[in-house]
Amino acid sequence: MKPTIALAALASLALAASPAHATLPKGAKAPAFVAQGAQAGKPITFDLAKALKKGPVVLYFFPAAFTPGCNIEAETFAEAMPKFAAAGATVIGVTAGNVDQLADFSAKKCAGKFPVAAASAQMKADYDVDLKKPDGSSTGVTSRTTYVIGKNGKIAMVYSAMQPNEHVSNSLAALQALKKG
Repeated sequence: MKPTIALAALASLALAASPAHATLPKGAKAPAFVAQGAQAGKPITFDLAKALKKGPVVLYFFPAAFTPGCNIEAETFAEAMPKFAAAGATVIGVTAGNVDQLADFSAKKCAGKFPVAAASAQMKADYDVDLKKPDGSSTGVTSRTTYVIGKNGKIAMVYSAMQPNEHVSNSLAALQALKKG
């Protein structure tokens, strides 16, 4: 299957699939993880525990690089990075879909402004982000789910919706609520 046909098939599958209903409730301890990925086209290792020492973390899962909704979401996060920085937050995007394209995606769609990483099977399970088909079986990719994790390592917000438009605004609102205490 040609890459463009494969991406189109994945995009239509994601639209037909059901979003995961994240089971990590507000106040739960975020599972620790270390993930390999890229930022600005260069390999990185992202460690949640190290990032939390600096401040809150916005952990957003997306189905696959270079698909229409994921492009919009990454570009929107990139444009909002000054607001995330002002809130003292680190942003990372994570996917289980076409991870071989993360370096290119990090440079082009994320504009080098934040890292993207590959989700392990354990991470998908820990964060309950396995995107399901209508019959309940796995698509093999991650759902579009965003977590805001407070510096204390606890979930401050979770938002799961396949439409990319509200993930950034919901994350920023949750970070403002964290600041207010």
